[in-house]
Amino acid sequence: MSDEEPEPGDEPSVAGADPFAASDAVVVAADPESVFAFLDDPANHAAITPGLTDVRDVEPLANGGKRLSYTYRMAGIGIDGEIVQTVHEPPERHAFELRGRLTGTIDLRLDPVDGGTKLTYAATYDLPENALTRVGAPVIRRFNERQLRAALENVAAELDAGG
Repeated sequence: MSDEEPEPGDEPSVAGADPFAASDAVVVAADPESVFAFLDDPANHAAITPGLTDVRDVEPLANGGKRLSYTYRMAGIGIDGEIVQTVHEPPERHAFELRGRLTGTIDLRLDPVDGGTKLTYAATYDLPENALTRVGAPVIRRFNERQLRAALENVAAELDAGG
């Protein structure tokens, strides 16, 4: 694992023209504190994120976030990497930097709304060249959008059920 600490205030962003960017939102029937706490547990990400098959070597960071290793399966390819939490702002925001063969950012924003919390998930990815050459940008974009939507729906289902 890297010894680098994330820079305070790193601001992940999602460029609209990036074929490997996706963003979506869902209203979760739980308060922002509960949603934040659920998302603060790396084991829950493995449970809600399609393709995330392993989360390990979790280390706390000075900013309150975590650094961990993961395995993600995409298009039949297992990709190992590291996630470093760059922003940990209870109960409003989690932001992460992905390192390794799959690089990018994930930005989770929580806003209180009537009936619960609006959870917005925005992500950008730089994918390994072999995955790109096999399936192409349009397929990867649709895959990312489906995966992101499924993760949001899984969070809502977990918390709507009182989990």
